Amino acid sequence: MTPGLTKTPRLQLLTKMKTAASILTLCMACAFLASPAAAQGDVESGAKLAYTCLGCHGIEGYRNAYPSYRVPKLGGQKAAYLLAALQGYQDGTREHPTMQAQASSMSDQDMQDLAAYFSSIANDTVAAGGSEAAGIDAASTCVACHGQNGISVSPNWPTLAGQYQDYLKHALNQYRDGTRKNAVMAQMAAPLTDDDVAVLVRYYSALEGLETTVVE
Repeated sequence: MTPGLTKTPRLQLLTKMKTAASILTLCMACAFLASPAAAQGDVESGAKLAYTCLGCHGIEGYRNAYPSYRVPKLGGQKAAYLLAALQGYQDGTREHPTMQAQASSMSDQDMQDLAAYFSSIANDTVAAGGSEAAGIDAASTCVACHGQNGISVSPNWPTLAGQYQDYLKHALNQYRDGTRKNAVMAQMAAPLTDDDVAVLVRYYSALEGLETTVVE
């Protein structure tokens, strides 16, 4: 049995989450079809704009001051997701004082260019769709959006493989308490216990995938 999961309660939880995931996946597919295509970002321009970002995201293991967690790896992340994240900091659906301050002065094109740059740094593991790894039952509902082995198959949702464990925990807890607002993730995270979160973040952080964008 996977550590942190008891048999009967976890099976009941997984059944409920699988049902919710099926409905939400259908809703998301409809939403994607209705959404206008995003303009293409410029990688070269994004590399110039990323100078400020790399002060935190370009240092391996760099930590957020409070609460303390390592800032996320961005290298190889999906461009559409990075764009959505920046827009979230700009419109206030994501809370982080530094990121909100940074995003507030960005134009739509700036955000597109930054997203294009960071997504261009995909390594061989990300490009190949992830490393071989045995899945866990607790992650079965995550696969629809975040992909097999944590490499997202859709540009709209983040790759989780290789992301820092403490950042993943912080993000999931924000979805659980409503600090980070996303209708899909709010539904997915609400039933999770602390033990569930611990199992999920250990699993995804141990996979090969995202990397820190090191300052050259």
